[in-house]
Amino acid sequence: MIIAASRDTHPNEFACMLRADDGVITEVILVPGTISSQQSAILRLHMMPIDLSIVGSAHSHPTPNATPSEADLKLFSNSGQVHLIIGYPYDMESWKAYARNGQEILLDII
Repeated sequence: MIIAASRDTHPNEFACMLRADDGVITEVILVPGTISSQQSAILRLHMMPIDLSIVGSAHSHPTPNATPSEADLKLFSNSGQVHLIIGYPYDMESWKAYARNGQEILLDII
């Protein structure tokens, strides 16, 4: 779903939050009021539901660079433990997962 949404919003960024059940990401949460442009996506974190099962975020970069920006690192530090960035061309090889400190982590797809 994140890959398809990233393709559909290109060249703008796509952004969402991630929900997990027993350590497995099971759902994307579309945050009301999210603003998307070619330079960024702004999540209105105050519009998120109060929900302890939300574990992080996912967003796209309209370039092949899936490295977090300074703004991404700030979001990571404030919003969960697992963060995904998917870069253009938005396929199974163009995404990376990061911890809240911005360190790249491995994430299994099941």
